[in-house]
Amino acid sequence: MPRNTAYQTASPKEKAILVGIELHGMDKLLSMESSLEELYLLSETAGVEVVGELTQKLDKPNPSTFIGSGKVEELKELVSALDADMVIFDDELSPRNFRDIEEQLPQGVKVIDRTGLILDIFAQHANTSEGILQVELAQYEYLYPRLTRAWTHLVRQAGGGGGRAGGVGGVGLRGPGETQLEDDRRKIREQISLLKNELEKVQNHRQQTRVKRKRSNIPLIALVGYTNAGKSTLLNRLTKADVYVADQLFATLDPTTRKLWLPDGKQALITDTVGFIQKLPHQLVAAFRATLEDITEADLLLHVVDISNPDAHAQWQAVIETLVEIEADEIPMLTVLNKTDRNVDESEVNRNFPQFQKAVRISAKTGQDIEELQKRIKECLYESMLDISVKLPYQQMNLVSLFHQSGIVTKATHEIDHTLLEGKIPTRLYRLFAPYKYG
Repeated sequence: MPRNTAYQTASPKEKAILVGIELHGMDKLLSMESSLEELYLLSETAGVEVVGELTQKLDKPNPSTFIGSGKVEELKELVSALDADMVIFDDELSPRNFRDIEEQLPQGVKVIDRTGLILDIFAQHANTSEGILQVELAQYEYLYPRLTRAWTHLVRQAGGGGGRAGGVGGVGLRGPGETQLEDDRRKIREQISLLKNELEKVQNHRQQTRVKRKRSNIPLIALVGYTNAGKSTLLNRLTKADVYVADQLFATLDPTTRKLWLPDGKQALITDTVGFIQKLPHQLVAAFRATLEDITEADLLLHVVDISNPDAHAQWQAVIETLVEIEADEIPMLTVLNKTDRNVDESEVNRNFPQFQKAVRISAKTGQDIEELQKRIKECLYESMLDISVKLPYQQMNLVSLFHQSGIVTKATHEIDHTLLEGKIPTRLYRLFAPYKYG
């Protein structure tokens, strides 16, 4: 995979300066200060030592260097004074930004942006073959529009770790009149196509697994939340599993599914998915779509919020926006306010966050109020019912059986080519029956 890219940050000795801008009149989920603090944590996660910080308030970004020309000079002096190896911007840069900024900095100083940094963290943390494929695809799609003559050596170095069909790593033979830059761009396109084909196979396998699960009528719960909100800790607490947990951003990427036993012997499957973050790179959302479909296919979302974080509301909003992007915002959702053991002021939460009024307050770390959460999950999955009338063709006898097994039938009429059913069904099953509603 393309680990030898310009945004690779494997060496723990690399020193970085963070750069953030605040645009007048533009609403952001996080303030510039909070966003830079998050960028600092991302840099630490990537193994980079942050030695300095530069900020600027602008009406709009400079089309050439993103920050103003005066700030570029200040950045240049700061890099030299602090002996920095790289500069990390808190926003996504254009190919022109990269070129023009690097030209004005001391030779050898790398410029990366927030997207490149997150991609690198994902590359470090992906463990399964599927996760590696997804990250590699995202990296190549990020690199392609930014490829210049100065970057072509990176493509020829890349791909050695992947071991698939030579990757982009092999130099290969160029056609008549083909420049090295054109050659490398062609190789990246070929590798992107190859990776998409491999991921499509993975997606088909996942779909077969989903079909089997639906036939078993075992509901699926998806844990969603901002990165480091405590999802993995909650999964371990609920299922007595041993999923890896660390106090860092994106500690786990690959989805983990476990069986969950609820009060009165009810059961469900619960899956932990990749954490969200503000400005989540669209390349990652696209590459991880097969994994994120575990969310879109869920019967219930547990939205875990770190209520001890000063930016809890902004993080909550970032997750909601991502759910809208992947078309999972209409799935029933139970909000879980985690880390209440950290001296959280409940009255302040109730006063400032009315959308959290019906949320469950817990501490996944200590186990506080986990029983209440289990009770609420059972209510959402098995006891929350909706009135519905459906006309089911005989080809859908499995849905007729499901209505009788999981719902309450108040009226059943058998016609020549369909069955009319009226009654109540669990909220989690509504999407299965919605196409057949009548009346």
